Amino acid sequence: MKKTTVIIPNYNGMKYLPDCLAFLKRSRTYDPTRQTNELLLPGHEFDTIVVDNGSNDGSVAFLKREYPKVKVIALEENTGFSHAVNEGILAAQTPYVILLNNDTKVDTYFVSRLEQAIESRKRYFSIGAKMLDMNQPEVIDDAGDLYCALGWAFALGKGMESSRYDKECDVFAACAGAAIYRREIFKRIGLFDTAHFAYLEDIDIGYRARLYGYRNGFCPGALVYHAGSASSGSRYNAFKVKLTSKNSVYLIFKNMPFLQRLLNLPFLLPGFLIKFAFFVKKGYGFLYLKGLFAGLFFSFSEEGRQKRVPFSLKRFRFYCKIQLELWWNMLRRIIG
Repeated sequence: MKKTTVIIPNYNGMKYLPDCLAFLKRSRTYDPTRQTNELLLPGHEFDTIVVDNGSNDGSVAFLKREYPKVKVIALEENTGFSHAVNEGILAAQTPYVILLNNDTKVDTYFVSRLEQAIESRKRYFSIGAKMLDMNQPEVIDDAGDLYCALGWAFALGKGMESSRYDKECDVFAACAGAAIYRREIFKRIGLFDTAHFAYLEDIDIGYRARLYGYRNGFCPGALVYHAGSASSGSRYNAFKVKLTSKNSVYLIFKNMPFLQRLLNLPFLLPGFLIKFAFFVKKGYGFLYLKGLFAGLFFSFSEEGRQKRVPFSLKRFRFYCKIQLELWWNMLRRIIG
């Protein structure tokens, strides 16, 4: 019986899809007790779904021609990352789903290692892989995502040597670019928020899982090589800056109860000011501010209020635990 469905959101990713799927096809079952050559190990079975976001570069035709066993969900237009992966999650019929960016190449044991990691940690909602820079494979691209009281989300280990992150650990949220999720938990906490469209949607769903008492982790043995910024084009661009700043505000109003927002206000205000100064230097200051105001307006709109995680005294210990982590992650970020 297959345990996992790999879901790949795609938008004009013809440049990356052939390698992404070819490396997935080489997957093997990880068995630490065996010392035989990996080619003799059994192949690892799983389902694969590619959700195409209205590509016009021939992606769908390529998939149907070269990978007839891969299920393709072809959307008519670009509906964003969140909606695309939600379509894949709803179509999956396995206990676990792995979300995987199209601009990746996975290690032979990537799927198997993630399955074993989440099966051994029963209270975990998600576990992220060790994402390495495709051009510098000895360098970390993401070893899990952290969130702090400054209102900043950041990738653990970004730019550091891979060897420094070889131990399993908890993280605030798994990076949705390469992570496994327990599908049944989505029924309790909800799917990815389509209001995010893209960016910070993985922080949001990881935050929600934490509010419901689940944990998120990091598996250093599951390796994936990531090209990065394949869809948006670069690390900083107008689309990404405006959307990320909007979502950073919405994330706070959605998940933090009122008193917790007040408690963090002395940290959030300088956090946003520092970000504004940073983007002014990059030439995106106006767009950053525009995104912040868009986030405020949306947070107080009827739709934004309906999407808020309702406050519950039953979650008081989770609020406290998360708050301590927000302060600790702020110190980690400042100290470096």
